[in-house]
Amino acid sequence: MSESVEIIFRTLTSFILLWVFVQLLGKQTIAQKTYHLYIASITMGTIAGNLAFNIKIKFLYFIIAIIIMGTVVYMLNRLSIRNPRFGKWIAGEPATLIQKGQILEESMERMGYSLDSLKQGLRGKDIFNIEEVEYAILETNGSLSVLKKEQYQNAAKQDLPLLPSAATVPIELVYDGKILYENLSKHTYDYESLMAELKKRNLAVINISYAVVGTKGNLFIDLIKDQSKE
Repeated sequence: MSESVEIIFRTLTSFILLWVFVQLLGKQTIAQKTYHLYIASITMGTIAGNLAFNIKIKFLYFIIAIIIMGTVVYMLNRLSIRNPRFGKWIAGEPATLIQKGQILEESMERMGYSLDSLKQGLRGKDIFNIEEVEYAILETNGSLSVLKKEQYQNAAKQDLPLLPSAATVPIELVYDGKILYENLSKHTYDYESLMAELKKRNLAVINISYAVVGTKGNLFIDLIKDQSKE
């Protein structure tokens, strides 16, 4: 068998094996919704790619590797379905980032999720004002699920005249215990009015993780190291 014919044969074989692999494990393999499926997709793709063109390694070795990997992933899938506790260990579990309107810094730090990533994820949900959020959960596939506070949920048509006619972009005033002086303004809060508001709430700047003037002009404050409230 010439090298060109062998490569054609290997390529077709790798495609068929990957197709069988996806068919056995279902559409969730394409979405890579869990840790083990993400790892399996990368590994199987690497094996299949080498099978297609790396003629220096015996054809049988690739077949064995793909069968072993496919069997392991299939068994892990079955175990995760039948045993939820074991499934959490295999696939991971969602992490709550905002609970009852409070940012959970410890949870975010544990997940390696920054405040900037959280704000970007919220903007992807058309939420520019962080104080509108009641719950935010980081799913196992990396997506962000958000539940708005009741008063910020979609209004009915008869409620629209009650909504403000204009909104402004949120303005950050404090980040990680430090005042963002460049954002202070007489149109929102200057230094004196900010300190007066913090004094009224009996708060110190050093204890504030994040403070922002929302789209409606109200000041949202989240403290450093908020504890989860059951």
